[in-house]
Amino acid sequence: MDLGIAGKWALVCGASKGLGLGCAEALAREGVNLVIVARTPDALQAAASQLIAIGTDGASAGGQKHAKPQVLAVAADITTPEGRAAAFGVAGGPGRDFDILVTNAGGPPTGDFRDWERDAWIRAVDANMLTPIELIRATVDGMAARGFGRIVNITSSAVKAPIDILGLSNGARSGLTGFVAGLARGSIAARGVTVNNLLPGKFDTDRLAATHQGAAAKTGKSVQEARLAQQAAIPARRFGTPQEFGAICAFLCSQQAGYITGQNILADGGAYPGTF
Repeated sequence: MDLGIAGKWALVCGASKGLGLGCAEALAREGVNLVIVARTPDALQAAASQLIAIGTDGASAGGQKHAKPQVLAVAADITTPEGRAAAFGVAGGPGRDFDILVTNAGGPPTGDFRDWERDAWIRAVDANMLTPIELIRATVDGMAARGFGRIVNITSSAVKAPIDILGLSNGARSGLTGFVAGLARGSIAARGVTVNNLLPGKFDTDRLAATHQGAAAKTGKSVQEARLAQQAAIPARRFGTPQEFGAICAFLCSQQAGYITGQNILADGGAYPGTF
């Protein structure tokens, strides 16, 4: 299937590794021009080289041939005004005229809410709620004026099934979810712009590996035992891959997904036990 987005411009945040990189890879295969942003220059440059190599193949997942996309890397903290200005002002980029926006920021620390002072809450809300809103605010009107736009926010399965030690994430990401629910159903819906949230469960990333190490230290088990225990709790009996996640993201950015908006797409291998 040709997703019909070759030649469009996408801003992908947190794209140096993990789920953000998975999304950037899937879009590159579809011939989408990319501005990728992350804080670590070396990792970001490695990701850019990887994406350029993908683009050289010129073949989408559906086998269609596309022109080699541009890949521009911006080493910056997207949660700051300066980082956002750098992403929008990168030489050779589209300015604010992105057709696709993929927001993504690392989750805040785990812990007990009794230990979090106001500053911790402000940092969590700023990174995981206000930053996506600022990026949307900067791009959505241009999308609507051009008659096409796709916004995908990478949030968390904890929005659907909150986890007690993830209170900062639960609160901040739920705030973004509520905002998106209203925005997606506003005037932009009739102007070709969709806004959806993509909720990852357990995907095989560096962040997940860190949780395995934490679980092992807490329980006295080995890291491998902690990993196997978490896998066993997932009906699919495995963790997801960034490539799978990226494929979902790319579809939500496609021409074919124009009738999907305001949704929370859960990708968790069946771990969520509810009906709705």
